[in-house]
Amino acid sequence: MIAVPLSKTIHILLVDDNPNNLKVLSEAIQGCGWKALMATDGESAIEQTEYARPDLILLDVMMAGIDGFETCRRLKTNPITQNIPVIFMTALADSTDKVAGLEIGAVDYITKPFQHEEVIARLKLHLKISHLTRTLEERVQERTAELTQSLQELQQTQLQLIQSEKMSTLGQLVAGIGHEINNPVGFVGGNLSYIEEHTNNLLRLVNLQQQKLSQPDPEIEELVEEIDLEYLAEDLPQLLSSMHQGITRLKDISLSLRTFARADIASKVEYQIHEGIDSTLMLLKHRLIGKGERPKIQVVTQYSQLPAISCYPGQLNQVFMNIIANAIDAFDELNQNHSEPDIAAYPNIITITTSVDPQRQTVTICIQDNGPGMLAEVQARIFEQFFTTKSVGKGTGLGLAISYQIIVDKHNGQINCLSTPGEGTKFIITLPM
Repeated sequence: MIAVPLSKTIHILLVDDNPNNLKVLSEAIQGCGWKALMATDGESAIEQTEYARPDLILLDVMMAGIDGFETCRRLKTNPITQNIPVIFMTALADSTDKVAGLEIGAVDYITKPFQHEEVIARLKLHLKISHLTRTLEERVQERTAELTQSLQELQQTQLQLIQSEKMSTLGQLVAGIGHEINNPVGFVGGNLSYIEEHTNNLLRLVNLQQQKLSQPDPEIEELVEEIDLEYLAEDLPQLLSSMHQGITRLKDISLSLRTFARADIASKVEYQIHEGIDSTLMLLKHRLIGKGERPKIQVVTQYSQLPAISCYPGQLNQVFMNIIANAIDAFDELNQNHSEPDIAAYPNIITITTSVDPQRQTVTICIQDNGPGMLAEVQARIFEQFFTTKSVGKGTGLGLAISYQIIVDKHNGQINCLSTPGEGTKFIITLPM
């Protein structure tokens, strides 16, 4: 049997308006090594209980002023005293009164006149029950805390695995795409200058032949008119120039892919944040331009002079991608409910601002949109794992949870979100230099 711990002195509050009863009970309690506290009415008992915090209360039912039932009711409605066990003392034999007392929170009854052995036995029993209850609650709280911590660690590990797998897969994918793009781009780009040179030579030859022909040939004249030689001579250099621009664009995309998905997970490297933001915007360009009924999304960059910082570039770029892509998704949803005149009067804008704080040795990236914004209850949960407001198939609820882990856990930084419904959303990222 589990005994009541001896390291703590047991305090028992005796509440009775009969001094003789208090004297008899007090002597019996002190004989067990416990300390007796005494009160002669319900009001003083309640007051004394709040500051003395007894381990158990022996409470007389019939007293002047408020009776035992009302005293017990008040004790049980007070968060400070509601868990203290109460045993009624009564000469009443009516079972209805006993039931009423038990229903308002008493744990037992002792009938007058007292039998000392019975009183002590009941007190020991309920002190043990109270001790076991407290011990169980403490163990439950400890176990709950352990389980909560384990769950958090499991979720963090899960996010890390997902993040590592995504970055590894993305790195392999980008390496393959870059290789596949670079080969034909290099071939076309290398030969384009020769095509341009050969084309110019052919045009020079045609011009020279036209000048040297003494008699215009009807068949040649017909072909010149058919192919519109004059227009061809003007348009062909422009086509070649456009091809040069296209090749340059492909090279930029390939570079942006490699910059965005740098697989430097093992260690931090020096990196210029603006390169990551620009590469992200390059990859999202197809979602920013207007197409059909879909309006253009303007991007305003306000860059300060930032130093290179020690970081994991690929992971930071993923954070930029998640936040900017979410802003684009919000605009797409917003535009479905707005007419063209409304959109024209209130264009979709994403503003990206960077700054440096030399004193705190930090850089700050602010990504703000003038989209629909978020309700407070949504804003409070956006960094939770698997929480999403998007429809099924459009969101996993992992993007911002992973972003939080990358900024806070991997870079010892901070990420905060400020949002007002109808006005837009702002993400503020602070990173140590």
